[in-house]
Amino acid sequence: MKRLIFATIVLLMATILVTVFYFRNLNATTRHTSEVLRTIPNDAAIVFEFNNDKDFYDIFAGNQSFKALLGQDKIDELAAVRRELVLNPLLNKYVSGQNIYLSLHPQKGNNIDFLLTAAVSKEFRPDLIRQLAKQPKNGMLVNENIIGGKLVYVIYLNDLKRRFYLMSNDEGSLAGSFSKEIIEDYANYDFRKEKQAFVLLPDQQSANSLANLYVNYEALSPLFAQLFKNTDILRTFRQLPAFAALSLNYRSDAIMFNGFSKIPEGSGDGYLSVFRNQQPVANRIKSVFPSTTAYGTSFAVSDPAKFQKDLLDWQSRNGFRDERDQILKKLRSGTGISLAAQFKPLLGNEFAIVTTRYREKIGIIQVTDGARAFTLMANISRMINNDSGQLNYDKLPQVLFGEPFSIFKRPYFKVMDNYLVLTNSLSELNSYTDSYVNRKFLSKTDGYDRFNDLMTEKSNISFMIQFRNSAPLFKIDMKPAFYQSFKNIDPGWKNFYGACWQFSSSEKNYYTNFGMRLSTDTTSSADNF
Repeated sequence: MKRLIFATIVLLMATILVTVFYFRNLNATTRHTSEVLRTIPNDAAIVFEFNNDKDFYDIFAGNQSFKALLGQDKIDELAAVRRELVLNPLLNKYVSGQNIYLSLHPQKGNNIDFLLTAAVSKEFRPDLIRQLAKQPKNGMLVNENIIGGKLVYVIYLNDLKRRFYLMSNDEGSLAGSFSKEIIEDYANYDFRKEKQAFVLLPDQQSANSLANLYVNYEALSPLFAQLFKNTDILRTFRQLPAFAALSLNYRSDAIMFNGFSKIPEGSGDGYLSVFRNQQPVANRIKSVFPSTTAYGTSFAVSDPAKFQKDLLDWQSRNGFRDERDQILKKLRSGTGISLAAQFKPLLGNEFAIVTTRYREKIGIIQVTDGARAFTLMANISRMINNDSGQLNYDKLPQVLFGEPFSIFKRPYFKVMDNYLVLTNSLSELNSYTDSYVNRKFLSKTDGYDRFNDLMTEKSNISFMIQFRNSAPLFKIDMKPAFYQSFKNIDPGWKNFYGACWQFSSSEKNYYTNFGMRLSTDTTSSADNF
């Protein structure tokens, strides 16, 4: 018995020690991540974190999804940095096993480039970089320069015929970029004077993840401004004052990240904040998106009445309440109809806005009673025929469903089964009617089911884009250099069937799911990076 008690005590002590050391390591990892992330200039919309470990590179060797996402040029650049610098015996022991952060930054002149940042061990000395120049036949030329008041090593990589700018900072990390502009911004950046740009993953989730993705939603708009001359893609997401921390779920034919998007206390509230008090709802409205869908955003509410109340509160906080009241007063004066009150019991659980490859804009709203919804709409409209009409008053969709529906000023309408459909022209309405009646839906097209497998069954906000249908819009909306890259790089973004970004309300933040899937499975080899 004494031996059993002694053995039990030993095992208990060992368990406590292992637990202490485990969580101590987790906390150290979190501190490293926090310390490095805060040094990255906050114009970065996206930061990709991975561990500089052989196992990581072995797993992703030949992965076509990441090759298509980054493009061959960027893969070649990353491969050269790893081969010539990261694996160099002078530097490798200081960065081996450390996390590396790849961040995207907009630049002047319609350009986007990346910054690589990594923590280094305490024994690292910046003058070790200078010694790279003394290595025989290493394919590099190393010079020193003062950029942004800091010492920067300018390394010419013969393989790429390009300069790579590398510097060390006082926070125990290295940063490098092929862009002089980005490294200058990094040198000048003082995180102590800037607001927080990213949130971290919970310790255990980060420790068990192959790679992580950090997103600053408000920084997406400057990034999109570099890519597009004009676009409403992800517009409602880009207006959200939130940060995402997502972990990678590895798949060979897809890119998947899951985690949380958090809205800091005291920050502004974009339209999507209206959904924070709703429960996730099964997404069914996407099944009636037309086969020509380029991209679309759908919204889902578990409690339509609460949504309407929260929307009214949001409109009051954001300067639309007075105009809303004037619109409804004018309608009531002209028709005797109290639209908000009469539509309240008719709103279903889902509504969406779709953009087609022909630039058609279609609003689709699920209603609880199609016949009653038609009668209500007909009484405030100029009827074109027995089943279609045009609203007689401006901005009613914005009043009822919120800011994304402001694109429908005085739309045409039709009710099909229990869906109220809105468009800005009769031809768009007729086009969608043809799709609906003849069941020509995106959900019936090749590749959709495989792509749909990436999406969660339930959410509150869901954005999806189908790249083949989006190509005609990209040709006009994208800046020429980026469109040519989209069109010509192979593998590239055109090799993906689509991408999705979903929010599911959880404790006033959002569980977040992001996915991109290749059009076809492939196991062909890609260069290591």
